[in-house]
Amino acid sequence: MQQHVAVLMGGMSSERPVSLSSGKACAAALQAEGYRVTELDVGRDIASVLTELRPDVAFNALHGPFGEDGTIQGVLEYLEIPYTHSGVLASALAMNKEKAKLVASNAGVGVAQSMLVDRLEVARGHVMPTPYVVKPVAEGSSFGVVIVREDQAHPPQQLSAVDWTFGDTVMVERYIPGRELTCAVMHDVVLGVCEIVSNDHAFYDYDAKYAPGGSTHVVPAPLPDAVTARVHEYALAAHRALGCRGVSRSDFRYNDQLDEVIWLEINTQPGMTPTSLVPDIAAVYGLPFGKLLDWMVRDASCKR
Repeated sequence: MQQHVAVLMGGMSSERPVSLSSGKACAAALQAEGYRVTELDVGRDIASVLTELRPDVAFNALHGPFGEDGTIQGVLEYLEIPYTHSGVLASALAMNKEKAKLVASNAGVGVAQSMLVDRLEVARGHVMPTPYVVKPVAEGSSFGVVIVREDQAHPPQQLSAVDWTFGDTVMVERYIPGRELTCAVMHDVVLGVCEIVSNDHAFYDYDAKYAPGGSTHVVPAPLPDAVTARVHEYALAAHRALGCRGVSRSDFRYNDQLDEVIWLEINTQPGMTPTSLVPDIAAVYGLPFGKLLDWMVRDASCKR
């Protein structure tokens, strides 16, 4: 019998447009793989919608709060609908950048010095020697990220703006110069490392991530073997330490001047848009987009 997959997309976070793009790409690919697919733009009535629909599997293409932080995972556990990606605890931990770093660091992963600070305090004065990066502690897609350069006399004033929507607590982290790397893990196997070259962008920001031509993905990343091995080791250690399931993607900075590999964060719901990283990495290592998604559906379960 044809398996029925509900693709969860959209949602209520600032990453809604990215999720819609991911979801539609996944729905089309899963249909091509022979699944019966229902696209669901997730709202606050999702529990009743899923109760009525009763799909065999929920493919979670949501990003950001509610979809990536353990919340929707808890709904799916309660409804006993098998779902893709990580479970409640791993999703909640990974979504909080500071807590994820603590867990990863305890597993031997190299991380940058950081602290949690009220955003208004950061706006009043430098809380860390420049250069540093200010990040919302539980957002994705580089929303709200501010780089404070070494010669910047004043702290970032946008943090005190009345229209700031990324939470009152932010993470201030030592800035790591160098190259942008990312590494995909599928189940318990490292797929490979990609170097991200942001075209005409100061860093891998929202436009560099999602706009066609915003960045170039170099797979496999041209790195010394020892550095590639360290990235593999850190990505797999973080995946295991946080209890991730399915596919995850860890982001890194590599300072080749100091031979320093720094783990930044882990994505339990990697983007699945036409410009996304994991599909590019998987394709180079012999796993086309449709087959990657097929594996994810087959891997779906509860109690993850």
